[in-house]
Amino acid sequence: MAPVSSPSPLLSADLSGKTALITGASRGFGRAFARLLAAMGADVIAAARSADALAELVAEITSEGGQARAVAMDVSDPRSIEDAFGHIPKVDVLVNNAGIGGPARALKTSPGQWRDVYATNVDGAFTVACAAANRMIEAGTGGSIINIASITGIRPGVAVPAYSSSKSAVIGMTRALAAEWARYAIRVNAIAPGYFATDLSSEFLDSDYGKAMQSRIPMRRFGELHELAGPLLLLASDASSFMSGAVLEVDGGHLCAPL
Repeated sequence: MAPVSSPSPLLSADLSGKTALITGASRGFGRAFARLLAAMGADVIAAARSADALAELVAEITSEGGQARAVAMDVSDPRSIEDAFGHIPKVDVLVNNAGIGGPARALKTSPGQWRDVYATNVDGAFTVACAAANRMIEAGTGGSIINIASITGIRPGVAVPAYSSSKSAVIGMTRALAAEWARYAIRVNAIAPGYFATDLSSEFLDSDYGKAMQSRIPMRRFGELHELAGPLLLLASDASSFMSGAVLEVDGGHLCAPL
């Protein structure tokens, strides 16, 4: 029997010296991701449309000893993405988090609503991923791209066809880019969160429908933001150096609940 090798030095979430770009960083998941990666040593670039919210986030991170700066970016606008990357010379980690919902049944969804969801969740994520990949290829260092999908992209949610199908597209895109960019040492993975308690979701989760949904989750509760830290740090760091094209489901067992 071969001897057990010593623990790899790569099993660390230390991101010192890495530059991490987080889209949709002004609130919710993105805000939490930015603070987490900064706490682990990354030089954070927080991108979103809300300048005031980004300024507040950057002030919080720097007051805690982290490194962060804000970049204005509307991911639904290719020109905005291009302009933003003019101020981003380096990217080691991209968290493609920006996204919007589409809480309308199919027959109530207008063509404009459908296009808006796809413009942000799919087109925007793809354009930002390509821009970041170009930076990684130019640097010759590779990197990690983490797309934020959803369990509704794996198992459709009720009355959100635009959102669910857009997140299915994000998962397909993740796997396609992982296969194409592996030659450049760029890893592309996704996190598919279930239902999490945030300031944006509190009204829905507190509703009768939200409470009924909670009862169907095997863990009988919604997730807390800190419970996404482990999966994010795994994919952002070299601890996941042989992972690409993976989709990590973080949902309290929701997807394996009996039908």
